Amino acid sequence: MTADYKGDYQELVDEISELLGVPATLENRDFELIAFGAYDSEGELDASALDPVRTRSILTRRSTAAVRTWFEGFGITRATGPVRIPPTPEAGVYRGRICLPVRHRSVVLGYVWLLDDDPGPTDAQLTAAMEVTARIGALLADEAQHGADLSRELRAALTAERGWQEEMAVAELRTALGSRADGVHTVVCVTPWPSADPDDAPSVRTVPHATALCTVPWGSAGQSLAVLVRLRSSEVRTAALAAASRLLREAPAQPLARGPARVAAGLGEPRTGLAELGTVWQEASAAARAALAEPRLGPVAEWSRIGPYRLLTSLSPQALPDPAVAPLLSPAHQELARTAEVYLDCAGQAGRTAAELGIHRQTLYYRLSRVEQLTGLDLDDGEDRLLLHMALKGARLRGS
Repeated sequence: MTADYKGDYQELVDEISELLGVPATLENRDFELIAFGAYDSEGELDASALDPVRTRSILTRRSTAAVRTWFEGFGITRATGPVRIPPTPEAGVYRGRICLPVRHRSVVLGYVWLLDDDPGPTDAQLTAAMEVTARIGALLADEAQHGADLSRELRAALTAERGWQEEMAVAELRTALGSRADGVHTVVCVTPWPSADPDDAPSVRTVPHATALCTVPWGSAGQSLAVLVRLRSSEVRTAALAAASRLLREAPAQPLARGPARVAAGLGEPRTGLAELGTVWQEASAAARAALAEPRLGPVAEWSRIGPYRLLTSLSPQALPDPAVAPLLSPAHQELARTAEVYLDCAGQAGRTAAELGIHRQTLYYRLSRVEQLTGLDLDDGEDRLLLHMALKGARLRGS
């Protein structure tokens, strides 16, 4: 939420508090606190209005995942009118709640929370309050629209050639973002994305924590979806992970050149400002490629955690396999290649490798001797082992 909107939200929440004569809080759809109206007829907040859930929301400006799931169980994400939620002390909710869904064009964008007293607000009062929530919804949508219209600027910044073209594209994006450009950002890459048509991309309003998004060409496979996400700090990446997870649930898996249809996401390393946006995008794309090649890294892979794939993804996807290893990569020797890769993953420990593959040690030794014959490499030589290991991992990337 930008400073330009903060005062408007506060005024609208205060209006609801005055209208109903009870404290009101406004949270976005991710249960992050936007504004808090501490109404009280005597001018002071009644301590009885606070229970553990409400206190935590106000002090930390967000609710836990468990609290969110519990409240959503009452159907608030689908409701178009007030929803009454009974007190549940075992859940830390000592006072009943009334939830007023904040919607805009049928999309829920947030919630206004009220304490449900006896007798509580009348139907007429709640109807009037829902009219105010409609204004809040329009305001939330307008704020989100600042990011919704930035697909062209973001795509230009991510695809421009290095040098003055990239500098100009990033400067244009920075201008469009205004003060938001100075925060900590990362980029999420979801790939492959089924369509380059902007109309087929999700709205930035529906992606949690997204500042802007666009589709970007991704090799011969088609498109990737790029999402610019602003973070609270470089150490806390929850927002980016939430955006990636949401998009993975929505993205239909596309058939790949080999193996089952899959889609994966990658996160670049956070940076302050936009000066290194192109580098962050390259990292996110590389992490997504690694997750496609190595399922254990995904479905959401972070650049800092993909190990040797940080080096391998910097190589050209069109690079040919090493001549010594090429014979091993033929379909006829798939089992031998798998054996060699697991053996090297297990640091050359025969016992671990045999257990991982479910074979006898003698079978393992026979297969490794066949690998040496095919490649001419000596598996007792460190450099030969490094060459073979990297070539096998590179083949994974090319096949993903």
